Parts: sequence; structure tokens; C-alpha cells
Amino acid sequence: MASENGNASPSPSPSPSSLLEINNLKKYFPIRRGFFKRTVGYVKAVDDVSLQVNEGETLGLVGESGCGKTTTGRMILRAIPSTEGDVFFRDPDLGRVNVIELDNQKLNQVRRNMRMIFQDPHASLNPRMTILELIGAPLRAMGLAKGTELEDRVADTLGLVGLAPEVMRRYPHAFSGGQRQRIGIARALVCQPNLVVADEPVSALDVSVQAQILNLLQELQDQMGLTYVFVAHDLSVVAHICDRVAVMYVGKIVEMASTLELYTNPKHPYTEALLSAIPKPDPRRRGSARILLEGEVANPADPPSGCYFHPRCAYAQDLCNQQEPAWEEVAPGHFAKCHFANELELAGVVA
Repeated sequence: MASENGNASPSPSPSPSSLLEINNLKKYFPIRRGFFKRTVGYVKAVDDVSLQVNEGETLGLVGESGCGKTTTGRMILRAIPSTEGDVFFRDPDLGRVNVIELDNQKLNQVRRNMRMIFQDPHASLNPRMTILELIGAPLRAMGLAKGTELEDRVADTLGLVGLAPEVMRRYPHAFSGGQRQRIGIARALVCQPNLVVADEPVSALDVSVQAQILNLLQELQDQMGLTYVFVAHDLSVVAHICDRVAVMYVGKIVEMASTLELYTNPKHPYTEALLSAIPKPDPRRRGSARILLEGEVANPADPPSGCYFHPRCAYAQDLCNQQEPAWEEVAPGHFAKCHFANELELAGVVA
């Protein structure tokens, strides 16, 4: 079913199983020039994003660097303020709340149940703090534990991520990249949250370590009933861990479906191009040719008319230049933002 407003994806209707609902979320960064720093335009980093994340699932946000996926993840936790839109979260204590409108006291309470895993385990851990201080910081800041109780909770959380409690007195420099990311995961989980935003948690790690961290995240999800928003650009990683996938291009979501459906039956040319870049594990096996997109990613400060992707799209027609496509349900649970989503036969990957 198409949206009445072709410029935005429709706001999802609240579902009893939904933990997170994002409605028409925007983030515009002002462009200021001149001696008086007057605003002459805006960089539309996130432009009308609507999502619904069900309890216990993993939703992947994918796209090229600069598409707005990390900004979206940070606005969910209100780590950066939004320009417009709503973020509804079903908090176990406060009920359904709009994170954007909370005062500082209630926001601090909600953040016990909404945590973030950062991309770079080297930059996200303060080298002057011990592991006990790093992981225990959220507990102290929120008044959840102190003294012996804090140490016990840190020790228990370290055990969950596969590290011995004895490492609490050490500093981050004594650990490998994979171990540091386990510490970052422990810091996110020490408050026992419901929702975790994982911002490319394995992209800075060696390939040999990535699978260990992904398996750990899945085990923790089963043990603790976690819900993930998983930000990534590596679609082979997303296929391993995500239940549903939303594809972003220049601040907008252009396609969303279950992982299997999106990978085997893409409906947007941009998704097809991303899937063609997934490395083939068997070089003797023939697959679809790599699609090399021509031109540059659209400028979010001065996007093209019509469909943002049309200057790079091999299937573009005059309509694509003139009119922005509507957000349409092309199959049950499969949404796409393309004028010809029901007509194109695009190549996916083998299931």
C-alpha cells in the first residue's frame, strides 16, 4: 500500500510486539557562511525515516558511508538531538514514552534500558580508566549500584561476554581488539537493557574475530531477550545476524524486508548493487556480476530532483528525474521506494 505522501515513508502503526517506533525522524545540520554565520542551507543527514522494531528481533540498517544510518542510531538514544520526528520506546517502568520529549530525569531512567555499542573499541574506551571503572560507569551515573555490589555486577557481566573477573583492575591497552569490543559490549549490557543500538560493532575487527563477536551477540540476545538495531555496511555480516533489513540512501530508507526476502528478491536498484558487492566464498561458483555504480553519492545538502538515486541508476527513466517515488508495499512485509519496483527483475543472492 503506497503512502499518501510520496516524499516520506509512512509512520508504522503501533504494534503490541513493537519495542521501538520511529516516526518521520529528521536530522538537518545547518550550513553557515559569511562573517555573521548566516544559515544558507541544510545538510539533510536523515530525512523522514520511519521504522518499527519488534521485541526480540534484530533490525539491520545498511548503506554506504554517509547515508545517515549512524546518525539515526544516535538519535534513537538522543545522543544527538533530532530536528523533527518522534522516537517511541516501550520502557518497562514508564510505559510507552517519546524519547525526544523526555526531561533529563526521565531520559536518564529510560537510558538504563537503551544502550549503545560503539564502532571502534580502541577509541570508545578511556585509556586512563580501569575495566572496572569503564563498565561500572553507567551503574554509578544512574545510581544503580556502588561498592561491592557494583564490583559483583561488573564481574557477572564480564563473565557473560567471555572475560574473567580478574581483568577488572587492568587498563584497555592490555587487551586485543576483540577483547576490547567484549568490554564495550559488557559496558552496554551492565544495566540489563532491553534495546541495544550496535553501531558497526565488528567493522574495526579482524575477520577472524568478527564471527566470534557476532556469535556472542546472538547468544546474549537469547539469554537476555535483547532487541538490536544493528548498523552496518557489510551485507555478509548483516545476513548472519539480522531478522529484517532496512536499506538507506542519502538519509532516506529505500527498501525494507525480511533478510531472506531482501537478499533473494530485491526490489530497489540500489539494494541490487549492494548485494552484488558481497564476496563470493567459492571463486569457482558463478554468480551475478558486480554492479559498479557510476557517479558520486548524491549531496545531502543539494540532492537531485525526483528519486535521489536516479543519476546512478541503470534503470532510470524520465519519471525518476521528475517525481520522487512513493513508499510502497510490493509484497507482504516488503517495502520499496522505486517507481518500477513491481516491474524490475533484479538479481539477488543465492539463499
